[in-house]
Amino acid sequence: QVQLVESGGGLVQAGGSLRLSCAASGRTFSNYIMGWFRQAPGKEREFVAAIRWSVGTLFYADSVKGRFTISGDVAKNTVYLQMNNLKPEDTAIYYCAARPSSIISISINDYMNWGQGTQVTVSS
Repeated sequence: QVQLVESGGGLVQAGGSLRLSCAASGRTFSNYIMGWFRQAPGKEREFVAAIRWSVGTLFYADSVKGRFTISGDVAKNTVYLQMNNLKPEDTAIYYCAARPSSIISISINDYMNWGQGTQVTVSS
């Protein structure tokens, strides 16, 4: 099994920044797709960003392009989500997830391992 632990969430005013971290343990993730998802109260969990660690391929949801940046450190088994120019609509629980594949997917069902989530709250 693989364990994923998110950290870095908190309360920030609109226009501010946060950096989320996801630390993975259990095995090396060099051949995995790592993704970030979020879920706001009363809404479905949605895709945010993903990275193919082996070659550095990145993919973002349209709602966060230009504001969020996903990156990873394979040696540390850690993936990051830098969130800039945050908006109130970014408020959600953010989850990291792992997919044992070389193909990036935005589907929740394609990710095998999930963290517990970290709360991000953006005030006006």
